[in-house]
Amino acid sequence: MRRKLFGAILALCVGWFQAEAHTAGFIKSPLSQMKLIEDNAELDCEVIGNPIPEVQWWFIEGEDPDEILTQLYDGARDDRVRINATYIDHATSSLMLTNLTLNDTGVYECRASNDPDRNDRWTPPRVKWIRSQANVIVFERATIMTEPNVVSNVTSATLSCNLTNPSSPIKGHFWTRNGVIIKDSQSAKPDAYAEHHIEKVDYHYSGLYTCVFQTEPEANATIEVKVAPHVTAPKHSENANEKDKAVLTCVSHGYPLPTDWFWFKSSEGDDKDPIVNGSDKYEIKNTPNKTTLYVKDLDINQDMGTYHCQGTNDMGSAIDKIELRVRSQLAALWPFLGIVVEVIILITIIFIYEKRRKPDEINDDDDSGSAPLKSNSATNHKDKNVRQRNSN
Repeated sequence: MRRKLFGAILALCVGWFQAEAHTAGFIKSPLSQMKLIEDNAELDCEVIGNPIPEVQWWFIEGEDPDEILTQLYDGARDDRVRINATYIDHATSSLMLTNLTLNDTGVYECRASNDPDRNDRWTPPRVKWIRSQANVIVFERATIMTEPNVVSNVTSATLSCNLTNPSSPIKGHFWTRNGVIIKDSQSAKPDAYAEHHIEKVDYHYSGLYTCVFQTEPEANATIEVKVAPHVTAPKHSENANEKDKAVLTCVSHGYPLPTDWFWFKSSEGDDKDPIVNGSDKYEIKNTPNKTTLYVKDLDINQDMGTYHCQGTNDMGSAIDKIELRVRSQLAALWPFLGIVVEVIILITIIFIYEKRRKPDEINDDDDSGSAPLKSNSATNHKDKNVRQRNSN
């Protein structure tokens, strides 16, 4: 009896866990958003289940009982709807709405189900579709009067924005430059007017200035601050070996970036010869903020000299120069040859010194050997005279 009861309980537990394993469930639901006309909105949905559930997106407009449901697909609404989905470990789906209009306002629903009969119209599914909804509200853009619209050909400037029709109460405002918040530009005052002063307009402070009013959603407007490009070479002197390839680089700073890049080589006097891209000798690669010149198969007589890079935008142009020095192929041997010459000279000096020193040493030895002989002869002669006297 106990065994049967235990088996029944175990079967119920196993069945419960299997049912849980097969049930679809959200691990990420789409979030409601407020957007402006022409903005983009993205809704994300992630679902788990076994088997992996199918995910669908639906648009609901109106209210019960008059609500209208429309299934969304990739490319709907004149190709303004994009749906990306993956089914690997679990189901993930993203709905992207581009270039929003007022008609895009409504409820967006993420549906998921892994029931085999989920798409059969005549068979009610055993497990219903699970749903998660998010609201997307699209507002008309607020009118912001900017002064001036574009800044150019001035040494200083004052930028201003005036918000005339906020969509909600203003909580504050701030300024950004190229997407980065400007220090000390944030204000918590509910003012509809914002102002920013630029003391010196140069390439350091050029760019896109945006005034942002903290409403729901945020309202912003952009003012362009334009200057001529600032072109500079990271290295003003380059060294390369003959028959190798030289790489000369120039970069630009400021806004707007150059639309055209040019390279020149100094010739006689102050003349500059333009360099043509795509030849056997030269290759030029350009990006908006950088240009690179490749000089191939270097010749010490033809390629050595001064090269000029020039960047141009609608505000003007700027130029910088690079000195290219070409070393002979034998340049790497000169240090070795210098060491060899030094060794030869040292050996020669030692040889000459030894050659001159040896005769002097031989003469000194001869003199020291003859002196004892002379002394012995004198002694013998003296002894002989003494013996002769004694005999007498």
